[in-house]
Amino acid sequence: MNRFLRDSGHLARPALVLVAGLAVFLVVRGAVIPKNFGKYGHYRPAALDLIRQHPAAFAGQDQCLACHDEQAKTRASGKHAHVACEACHGPQAPHAADFVNVKPALPDVAALCARCHENDAAKPKNFPQVVTAEHSGGVVCNTCHQPHNPHL
Repeated sequence: MNRFLRDSGHLARPALVLVAGLAVFLVVRGAVIPKNFGKYGHYRPAALDLIRQHPAAFAGQDQCLACHDEQAKTRASGKHAHVACEACHGPQAPHAADFVNVKPALPDVAALCARCHENDAAKPKNFPQVVTAEHSGGVVCNTCHQPHNPHL
C-alpha cells in the first residue's frame, strides 16, 4: 500500500490539473454566458426584446403594386409571381411613405439570386437550382435573366 501511495503521484497531479481546469472553465462560463441562456432553446431570451425594439418596416405587396405597374405585370406572368416584392427588395415602408425622397438601393443580384437558387440537396428536385460559378462563369444573373420574370 505504501508503494501505491508513493507511485500514485503521477496520477494525482494530472487529476488536480484537470479539476483546476474544469473549475476555471466553469467560472469563466458563468461570467460569460447570460443566466437565462437556454431557457427557450439555444439563444438568449433577452435577444427577443432587442429584436422587438426594431419593428418590421414592410410596406406590403399592395403598396408596391400601386406604383410599380410595369414590374408587377412582368412578375405576374413569370415564375416569381408568388414571391413578395420585399422578399428580394427588403423592407420598403420608408420608401412607400416618402417615395420622392427615399430611393431604395437595388439589390446585389448575384447574391440575391444565389440565396434561393444556389444548388442545395435539401431543396426540392423540381426547384430551379444552379451552381452559380459554373452556370454563369461570373456573369451577373440579370445579364441574361430578367429578375421579375427570369424566363424572359
